[in-house]
Amino acid sequence: MATLLHIDSALVPDESASASRAVTAAFAKSWLEQHPEGKIVYRDLAASPVPHINIAAVGAGADDPLRAELAAELAEADAVLIGAPMYNFTIASTLKAWLDQVIINGFNSGPDSKVTDTPFTIVASRGGSYAPGTPRESFEFVQNYLEKVLTGMLGITDIDFIVPELTLAHSVETMSELIPLAEASREKAHTDAAEKAKALAARFVA
Repeated sequence: MATLLHIDSALVPDESASASRAVTAAFAKSWLEQHPEGKIVYRDLAASPVPHINIAAVGAGADDPLRAELAAELAEADAVLIGAPMYNFTIASTLKAWLDQVIINGFNSGPDSKVTDTPFTIVASRGGSYAPGTPRESFEFVQNYLEKVLTGMLGITDIDFIVPELTLAHSVETMSELIPLAEASREKAHTDAAEKAKALAARFVA
């Protein structure tokens, strides 16, 4: 039985009002439909945030109870799904806190990492567009940061991004002309979530 570790970090609790939660929910639903015997371990970092790391936890490493629990969830996961909306050009502080707690040098970080082959799917939603060639391309610190920290600290080799963008087009008057593009991006994100989840689940079906 394969396990999907599903993490949400959007501040908005309702998936009908949160682009990242809606897409991660669609991904998880498709994954279970294809792999009904699978298991999902879920963490909502907005509803139940983990504490920011302190010097005692750093010193304790994998002997710290919370860090050990989080690291065990990661180690036992066959795949990881993260909802990572953009706030002020980067990830939510709750997601950063989770990363700081779960990455333990000498335990799952470094040359002997046991999670290098774990596939990560990240839903990186954002209110505007930060795609290559756009005026704000250089302000994109969600995909860039997560790719660097996951590859550089955990040695992850399989990272896939789903990027619903222009999510503020419906609520910001000056972006109203971008609504068709926002709708197209939303539709593509949901399609990608269903298809990528299906493909991922197929890896674990005997």
